[in-house]
This record gives sequence, C-alpha cells and structure tokens, in this order.
Amino acid sequence: MTVTAERRTTERSDLDAALDRLRAGAEGWAGRSLPARIALARSMLRGATATAERSVALGCAAKGVALGSPAEGDEWLTSPYCTIRFLRQTVASLTAIERDGNTPIGRIGETAGGRLTERVFPASRLDRLLFPGISGDVHFEPGVSAIDARRSRARLYRDEPREGRVCLVLGAGNINAIPAADVITKLFNEGKACLLKMNPVNAYLGPLLEEAFADAIADGTFAVVYGGGEEGEYLAHHPAVDEVHITGSDRTHDRIVWGPPGPDRAERIARGRPLLEKPITSELGNVTPVVVVPGGWTDRELRYQAESVAGMVTQNAGYNCAAARMLVLPSRWALRERFLHLVFDGMARAPARRAWYPGSADRYRALTAGRTALRRSESAVGTLPWTLVRNLDAEDRGEVAFAEESFCPVLGETDVGSEDPAEFLDAAVRFANDRLWGTLTVAICASARTMGDRATAGAVEEAIGNLRYGAVGLNVWPALAFGTGTGPWGAYPGSPLTDIQSGRGFVHNTRMLERVEKLVLRAPSWSPIKLPWFPSHRSAHVLGRRLTALESDGDLLKLPGVLVAALRA
Repeated sequence: MTVTAERRTTERSDLDAALDRLRAGAEGWAGRSLPARIALARSMLRGATATAERSVALGCAAKGVALGSPAEGDEWLTSPYCTIRFLRQTVASLTAIERDGNTPIGRIGETAGGRLTERVFPASRLDRLLFPGISGDVHFEPGVSAIDARRSRARLYRDEPREGRVCLVLGAGNINAIPAADVITKLFNEGKACLLKMNPVNAYLGPLLEEAFADAIADGTFAVVYGGGEEGEYLAHHPAVDEVHITGSDRTHDRIVWGPPGPDRAERIARGRPLLEKPITSELGNVTPVVVVPGGWTDRELRYQAESVAGMVTQNAGYNCAAARMLVLPSRWALRERFLHLVFDGMARAPARRAWYPGSADRYRALTAGRTALRRSESAVGTLPWTLVRNLDAEDRGEVAFAEESFCPVLGETDVGSEDPAEFLDAAVRFANDRLWGTLTVAICASARTMGDRATAGAVEEAIGNLRYGAVGLNVWPALAFGTGTGPWGAYPGSPLTDIQSGRGFVHNTRMLERVEKLVLRAPSWSPIKLPWFPSHRSAHVLGRRLTALESDGDLLKLPGVLVAALRA
C-alpha cells in the first residue's frame, strides 16, 4: 500500500485493492462462528493494550501536550482507555451470547411517563468502585416492552442468514478512540467488514491501528487507508462499499450525501433524491447546552458543578463534540454572577492549549469579533484563550453561537425563563430543543435540595424526558456516555437527511440494544472525588495510565494504584 510522506494518502489503485480484499473477507466474516469472533476481539484487545503508550505519546506530540503533565490524562482517557474498555466489554457480551444466548441485561425500570428503561452503567462491580454514585439508564422508544427489548438485542447473532457487507468508516480527527470505536461497533455489533479512512488530522495513529488490529487485517475484515475529502468521496460512492459511517462535520456529511453546495444539490434536496443512495450513519457534533436549575444551591455544590462545566470546555483543548458550548441560566437568578465567576475561574486554571485543530482561529474570531461582554484567560503564541461570551440574547434568531458548533475554546451564556424552577425548565427545554443546533448531548445541573423536593424533582424528570438529545447528563458531563461502552452513543433519533443535525444511529452500545431513544446519566451534585476532566485535577495523567492498565485485564491488584491517583487529584 502506497502512502506519501508529505500528506499521507493512499493511491486509488490501493484503495480499490483494499476494497477487493474486504469484499472477499466480508462473506467469510458474515458466517464466522461466535468462538472465532470472540478470538478476534481478544486479539484486538491485546493489540490495543500493546500500542497504548505509543498512541498516547503520538497524540500528545500532535496536540502540544507535555508528557508528565496532567493534560496527558486527556489522551489516555479518550484514546487507549476507551478503546480497551469497548473491546473488553465486547468480549464480555459475545461470551454471554455464547453462554446464555443474549447479552447481559441490566435492571429494568420505568420513567415517570411510563417509558421502559434499562440500567447499563455501572456495568460491573469495578465500575461501581471507580465511579461511585454515577449511573446510566437507557430510555427506550415509546411502546417498547421489556419483552421487546430482550428479543431485539444482539439481533445479529440470532438472525440467519447473514449477508456479507462492507462499511466505510470515515474517522474523526479530534478524539483518538473514535476511529477504533466505530470499527468495533460495525464489526461486532453489526457484522460488517470495515474500511477505515483515517482523518488527516490524526493519520499518525493509522499505523498503530494496523499493528493493533493486525489479525483483523489478515482475516480480510479490516483495512486502513489514508487521504482527505477527495478520497472519502471516492470511497463513499465506490460500488464495493455497501454503507457509510462518518464521525465529523455535518458539512462533510451533506457534501457526501447531497453533493457540493449549489443548484444541483438544492434540486436533489427538493426532490428527496440524495447523491449517495446507500445507508449512512453518523455522529456530527453539537452545540451542547448546560442547563442550571435555580434553587437550593450550597456554595460547595455550586463550586463543584462550576468546575465540572469548566472541564467540559477545556478537556482536549475544547475539541470535543460534547464540549459545553452554551450555559443556559435562569433570568434574574441571584447566583448568576457567582456561578459565572466560578466557571471562568475554573477555565482560567487550565493552561492555554495549542490550537491544533484546523480552522480554530477563524472560528474563534467569528464567535468573538465585536463582542463586548466577554472574558478571556491568558494565552501564548499558538494558543487561543479560554473565553466566556456573556449575555447572548436568547431571542436573537441570527446568533451564530446558537446555530454552529464552535469547535474552539469558547463558552457562551444566555438566560431564559425565571427563578421558578418549573418555569425555567420549561423555557430551557424549548430553547435547547428549538434554538440550539444539534441533538447529541445536554447537561443539567440541579442541587441536592432540588432533587430532594418532589415537585422540583418532578420538573427535572419531565425535562429529561422532553429533551431531544441522545445523551443527557444530570450533574455530570454527558460525554461520559461516550466512555461507558455498554451504553449507546449517538444523536437523538429521527433527524432526516435534509436536516441531519447531530446525525443518526448509535455506536459503542456493547450490550447491542435496539430501539433506543437516549442514555441518561446521573450523579450527585457534589462528590469528594474530583473527576478527571476537572481543570484543577493534579494527577489525571497518572490516573489515566493506571485506569487503562486496569481496564486491559481487570486485575484488581492494580486497583489500589488507581484509587491513590484519584485521591491525589
């Protein structure tokens, strides 16, 4: 396979050859026995473990992160830790199917509105020790019964015969676990051979993935290729590709599905005839709102939640599809200034990070030019300051911060409703659903007193049910939904191709659930344990390394070292 040194690009003839191999391999993979699938997943797990440290070193070098600094923890936790976790859980699910005929089933419950739920996190006793007080429940679509949920899960492993299919995976460049995670889902949840095209931003990881997943390549079920948009479009429309999965920009998605902007695209959209007439799944970003419910806050809770929000902005230099983008506060809230001060103080604690994602400076200027109500942290050459843009008008239909994902270190703030929790939540849900772009993640912050009161807790639960987002985090960053593995990760269902928003379909989801609407995570409003995305966390790099080692084999002898690193935060 030919790869140029300057711009790692696979030649057309080699793209065609890779697809020829995968077409042949797809048929064999479709009929592969369960023990053989388990063996391949275990091999990939060993490979991901063996390449973990090198992947972190490469990621840190590319992003300007000093090894040995707390920011190194970002790379451990969003790259090898997640990849290894997803593979270990995949092995567990496949083993359960072999033994019991189905994946493990969590505690079944109901929402206040009677919707079926299933507990998917914590997934083990080890999770309960490592994430005390945090839980995650899948909410199923309306009308799904417990029997329906059981019968539909892991359907691939009960439906016969299976057809060999090839899926093109267009990898994301920001979070280094994403390319591997998407491939794991398509291979094992859906039974498809995968051609992974690396994003040019993190193409440096491709050779490590080829090494880690060498047995899948030898098996003819996986291949890695390189290139930019031109190669992506060529592959998406290639006759040997049956379907496409993309994690990235809605603009890239629309170009592939509808063609380049112009009269021809407009005509296709009007006629409902996409250029790409193949199934496509996607995860395309979000303007993530953080909704802060008034009432009952202690200063300790307020500080904790404010630093959590700050970490939602600063983790990975802000280049996350689930990064906090818009604070939604109650109008005339007595604690507004205090909370904003605490959030910005938390952001300012994080060292300025290299603006390593392409286009960052232009997006930053577009969001901050001409603003007067903003605060900036200190920055250096090659970095962008952590920035809080205040007093955005919730009624302004032309506000760019509501309509476009910034993908740079900017957090906006607006206010709606009133200090009455029920009135505020009603207004905040309407604003988040109808005014902010995207359907991926939303955070809600609510005090212990609010959640202990029957009426206000009921208003919060109603809001959770009404929010049209694929992941909801109550007092916790909803990006944790990405890392659970057992839970699904993706946009709220129902977006048409003509208005794709955050995408369609779920990945990760190692319990292989069907007919899912959203994943709801819950945490206490305060905890003595500082979570690793908090800007003041002093040992995130040590914690990330030790968590990854523990996740690779579940050896409980490694647990004390993890707990020590967590307590030294």
